Amino acid sequence: MDGRSQQYVRSFSTPDDLIEIDTVRSEMITMGGLTVSHDIQQPGWRWSTHIKPLVGTEWCQVRHIGVVLRGQIRYLLEDGTEFEAGPLDLMNIPPGHDAWVVGDEALETIAWTGARGWLAPLESLSERILATVLFTDIVDSTGTAHRLGDRAWAETLATYESRTREVLERYRGREVKMTGDGVLATFDGAARAIRCAVALRSGAADLGLAIRASLHTGEIEHAGADIRGVAIHEAARILDLAGADEILVSGVTAGLAADAGIALEDRGERELRGLSGPRRIYAVA
Repeated sequence: MDGRSQQYVRSFSTPDDLIEIDTVRSEMITMGGLTVSHDIQQPGWRWSTHIKPLVGTEWCQVRHIGVVLRGQIRYLLEDGTEFEAGPLDLMNIPPGHDAWVVGDEALETIAWTGARGWLAPLESLSERILATVLFTDIVDSTGTAHRLGDRAWAETLATYESRTREVLERYRGREVKMTGDGVLATFDGAARAIRCAVALRSGAADLGLAIRASLHTGEIEHAGADIRGVAIHEAARILDLAGADEILVSGVTAGLAADAGIALEDRGERELRGLSGPRRIYAVA
């Protein structure tokens, strides 16, 4: 999707904001001055149990207008009225209520009123840190596997992953996960992350492999052993632009590493799929 069309169409797969705490996940997009949220609450969630201690009020004082996609939710109003909402029910819930998920199925909703209001206390619990995100990918891994044969490919891949971990440790990178034929990792320094990508490229070449890599710096959230955030989506989209043996770097990361003596080539502004507006991209020379 190009930059122009994103003023008309947006996807919750690349939200403006993401909150994920225990039993609640919310993806939020703002368009035309309206914030819309895609929310999932797990079985066992209840406002008076999980949110009330954070806000200090007896009842939720936020109006909610939205629609249930799946699951059931029950409401209790201050005047004692109780009712449930289920799939395809449109809700207009007044301030002064409690709410909880009913049954063993997660609740999924879309809301366009009250999204930021009731989720604001959760934002303070979300550990957002600034990090440089690195993606790598073996170029033509399927063709290489076919050429080498299953056993030789498995041995090569195992050696590649082992060397990748050694290089990450040398440059103080944190492995998030191996992606099958690449790695997702984070760093607390932009220049060190770029140098790590260069070392990974050299190590792969020693094994007869070509890789491509991308780096972007932004805020991320830790979700157990995984990470979340728009910065990860941006780094992944930059990887889509990279060719064999290329290391592409976002303008943000390039700016942070400007005084590190790393030669970068300006590749101009590029549109990234699913993200609004052009981004300036650089390549490691």
